[in-house]
Amino acid sequence: MQTYQGGCHCQRVRYEVRQLDLTQSIACNCSICLKRGSILSFVADSQFTLKSGEGEVTDYQFHRHNIHHLFCKTCGILSYATGSGPDGMRMFAINIRCLDDIDLSEVNPVEVNGKLF
Repeated sequence: MQTYQGGCHCQRVRYEVRQLDLTQSIACNCSICLKRGSILSFVADSQFTLKSGEGEVTDYQFHRHNIHHLFCKTCGILSYATGSGPDGMRMFAINIRCLDDIDLSEVNPVEVNGKLF
């Protein structure tokens, strides 16, 4: 586990993620993840720091409205989302495709059937 920098395509949204375990990444087939092609890894609130772009995102919620899918207003990229984990604590879902200097060939995400939720 290490620290990563990431963000959207136009660089208006930038963040840092600490202690991110890429071996725990998932590829979900729910309606939104399937269409956007995200590979997600999850961290606690304390492991995520938004460096820039707080006012540059727009929030999209659907179904149960418990996940905030945050898209850059300029380039449209969803580089992270936030919500409550199963324990009720705030967590962040990081789209690892948006991390700087990631070799995706080394990531083997577990396929999750999100259509069940």
